[in-house]
Amino acid sequence: MAIDLQEELLKLGEDWAAAMVANDADRIGSFMADEWVIVSERGISTKDHFLEFVRSGQLTHSMFENVGDARVRVYGDTAVLTIRVVNTAHFGGQTFEADEWTSDVFVKRDGRWLCVLTHITTRDKDWNGSRGD
Repeated sequence: MAIDLQEELLKLGEDWAAAMVANDADRIGSFMADEWVIVSERGISTKDHFLEFVRSGQLTHSMFENVGDARVRVYGDTAVLTIRVVNTAHFGGQTFEADEWTSDVFVKRDGRWLCVLTHITTRDKDWNGSRGD
């Protein structure tokens, strides 16, 4: 994989994180394909559902940072970006601190990378095993 492609995808992830902290639903949505979904311990949520919470102010982020080295794999017009993310979210009047592994699946459409799937898994702070590179 070309270094510049890896850097492009890493920059995309950083820009998306900045949009999350800005709590700008339109900017956040610009990184997602229309069929985007997020998979978490709560199940599957659609792009519209997720952005609805951001637009209403029910979901905000005051911190969203990538930690450590990302794993980037490109398969033609599909790419997978996996990285650890720590964030502070505010939802329903409560503050949540999260430390998660995220995997984002991107597809290239009309010259742009758009995310079609995000999967998040809470980091096990007691695990010191292999990263599986």
